[in-house]
Amino acid sequence: MHVDLSHRIETGMQTYPGDPDVTVRDHATHAEDGYRVDALELGSHAGTHVDAPAHTEPGGATIDEYPLDRFAMDAVRVDCRDLGARDPIPAERVPDADADCLVLWTGWDEHWGTERYLNHPYLTPTAAERCADRGFAVASDTLNPDPTPTDEADAGEPEGFGAHHALLGADCLVVENLANLDRAADRFELRVYPLALGGDGAPVRAVGVV
Repeated sequence: MHVDLSHRIETGMQTYPGDPDVTVRDHATHAEDGYRVDALELGSHAGTHVDAPAHTEPGGATIDEYPLDRFAMDAVRVDCRDLGARDPIPAERVPDADADCLVLWTGWDEHWGTERYLNHPYLTPTAAERCADRGFAVASDTLNPDPTPTDEADAGEPEGFGAHHALLGADCLVVENLANLDRAADRFELRVYPLALGGDGAPVRAVGVV
């Protein structure tokens, strides 16, 4: 069974604060031109997407440097739905599993498009380092493996992009803004083939093969 784990690309969709807005508009129409073409404007980290090391690491690898098989991963899903807004995901949640990717299932996709979506659970630096040590890519149904800055941020939260640095600095890919993880399984194949861009990241059509 194939499960769509992606958010739809559409005008005004939620993005990381400060990232480019997303616009999908008519460029040509059947009525006026006899054919249809949509014009898209979006950032490389819009919607469900994959981060390459070049996103946070100077001189890091870009998306086009990876073979396609890096984007088809044996994934283990970890249930983090007991965690609340801005709760840390500790290192103890990182399993000692034979897998390519750790998928953090927080249920936060239910808040997609709302302010609450920004106040998601996050991976602690120690947990991110444990993932890197075990060679796990990290995927989640949240905006960010690090805390996203908002007015609700706690003074004790880690600042910056510690989880990104730990993972991308160790050549472990990061996948953000998954959806529908309740339809996946505890073990499944995660396919996240990016657009053929050469940069720091790219939108993907994320599919779970259960």
